[in-house]
Amino acid sequence: MDRPNFIIAQRIAQAASTLEQQRTGRLPGSVTVVLSDDFLVVTLHENMTLAEKALSRTQAGAAQVQHFHKELFSNSSDPLRLEINRISGRLVREAATEIEPKSGSVVHAFTTGTMVQVFLLTDDAPSKEA
Repeated sequence: MDRPNFIIAQRIAQAASTLEQQRTGRLPGSVTVVLSDDFLVVTLHENMTLAEKALSRTQAGAAQVQHFHKELFSNSSDPLRLEINRISGRLVREAATEIEPKSGSVVHAFTTGTMVQVFLLTDDAPSKEA
């Protein structure tokens, strides 16, 4: 990532963290931003409450938590979209969110019409094939 994109990504990460605190009352553990010409992916790590983590232990509970976060994002993502526009100078055409209940990570994807596939990886290193 070149220096201007790195600075833009840092600013978007800070804005996402601040807006998440305003929206939910808590800061994410950390924020990761991946920025390219056509897409932006913001990942909020360690973003679930203890109650959400407990609820996510069952398949039905995890579905409820996922639905809640999708609705929350759908109903309150405009301030983040505006900040992305202000910081990057580019408009967000599409936005989507996904939560991974086991890790507590929430991924927000903002695109300009490009297909974005997001893969959340485990902390484990892959085993070496012989």
